[in-house]
Amino acid sequence: MHNHLIEFKNVSKTFDTTEALSNINLYVDENEFLTLLGPSGCGKSTLLRLIAGFESPTDGQLLFEGQDLSSIPPHKRKVNTVFQKYALFPHLNVYDNIAFGMKIQKKSKKEIEYEVGRVLELVNLKGFDRRSVDSLSGGQQQRIAIARAIVNKPHVLLLDEPLAALDLKLRKDMQIELKNMQKELGVTFIYVTHDQEEALSMSDTIVVLNEGKIQQIGAPCDIYNEPRNAFVADFIGESNIIDGVMLENYKASFSGHTFQCLDKGFAEGEPVDVVVRPEDVDIVPEGEGMLCGNVTQVTFMGVHNEIIVDIGGFKWMIQTTDSVNVGERIGISLDPDAIHIMKKSEYSGMFGDYSSYSNELDELSDPGRDE
Repeated sequence: MHNHLIEFKNVSKTFDTTEALSNINLYVDENEFLTLLGPSGCGKSTLLRLIAGFESPTDGQLLFEGQDLSSIPPHKRKVNTVFQKYALFPHLNVYDNIAFGMKIQKKSKKEIEYEVGRVLELVNLKGFDRRSVDSLSGGQQQRIAIARAIVNKPHVLLLDEPLAALDLKLRKDMQIELKNMQKELGVTFIYVTHDQEEALSMSDTIVVLNEGKIQQIGAPCDIYNEPRNAFVADFIGESNIIDGVMLENYKASFSGHTFQCLDKGFAEGEPVDVVVRPEDVDIVPEGEGMLCGNVTQVTFMGVHNEIIVDIGGFKWMIQTTDSVNVGERIGISLDPDAIHIMKKSEYSGMFGDYSSYSNELDELSDPGRDE
């Protein structure tokens, strides 16, 4: 019995002079839905390619069921990959696309028919077997690509941004479907995305990467609620990240006020990064606030308003169902559990102030291609 299905031990990968991955230590368990999350160029696709065998580590060891993978060629590995570009064969119909791998393995016609029928049902495309691939929508093609990968009963399914090309509603539906599929199949999924919501809603475990290094590994709720550094706090959801000082256990000072918090184990007087999520801030009348500031921007977001408040020159984002107006002075109140203390890191001071914030900018920026 092997403890872990896949293990990276001090794995690094260098292309020419560029270090794409630096000293990666990571394990993946049987039947786990593990997501590699990070911005373009962070190394997540390279990690996937190492498992698939399209690349080899420059340093370190990669184990599969306790066995060193370096000696096993890609086609002998018990993994299958689903790419963003589905790479279906346009000249073959749905049935032949799915059956392709099994025919190469010389499986019997009867077995192929049974298995193709089974996976078509699994991806909700029963009766589509004779359709031409070109007649299918993006979401249907995506499901055929997944069906083609899982019909070979891989131990591990590698998914590289498989939903990136779909529109938002379809992507949401497919997220739920993929998660259910993974449970039903009992297959390990290793999923690459730069979409935080996708990672939070689907994964058992999230690995946050940046610049070839693992920033944090944990369950979605831990990564959201207890980010390890300013990069993770900023990348997963919106965060106000303020310079602070830990006065003693359960007591922090920032923005000229002392707050009770739930964190301990820091040195007295240690400089820290303080994270406050926008939805955890309570707006109160100016005179009752722990901190006060001027509202500089209000954006109606449907369920809530997103407001930017200038507090002593630092722009906070607050999400609230209260209505406030630009130019108004408001107070804010923070409960101890709204305050999260993080150690200073190389990312300190780079994120968390919404001075340059604009909703439009977010939408205009290209989601970016990975590696």
